[in-house]
Amino acid sequence: MSRRLAQGVDAPLPAAPAVPPVEAVIALGANLGNRGSTLQAAVEAIARLPLVVDVRVSGPVESVALKPDGPDADAPTYLNSVAVVSTRLAPSVLLTYLQAIENQHGRDRRERWGDRTLDLDLIAYGDVESDDSELTLPHPRAAEREFVLEPWLTVDADAVLPGQGRVDALLARLRENR
Repeated sequence: MSRRLAQGVDAPLPAAPAVPPVEAVIALGANLGNRGSTLQAAVEAIARLPLVVDVRVSGPVESVALKPDGPDADAPTYLNSVAVVSTRLAPSVLLTYLQAIENQHGRDRRERWGDRTLDLDLIAYGDVESDDSELTLPHPRAAEREFVLEPWLTVDADAVLPGQGRVDALLARLRENR
């Protein structure tokens, strides 16, 4: 690309500044269908996203379903994992892609905290803290979720949840208060 200068001389356009990559943390969960295959397919889809590289994924952990009134032992159990990715996508764009992946896997959004084929939550995006109505960062309940904190630590032993502290300390506190 170039621009035309006053005397008819072409000059190159200045390059847009490169956006540095940010580490984003994505929680994956499923309690309907073939949970393991669904999580694997979701990770593969995340790895194919534009401007997403270096996808590191925890092993799966199983957890009881959480409903608005608390744990529901009668609901199908969840299989959960965490992916830590390096991305240059804006957080809102990344969230839009994650929701599209959920939709491709039959995500039904009629019931809040309902059973689901796939749940992808953007837990953290670098050090960004936001209380926007469309995207709250870090995820408002991440510090309360052992099924997020435990697998996250297997991918990043020094993980920090912005505004909350070290993930290992948050997990220890949760376990003490059981």
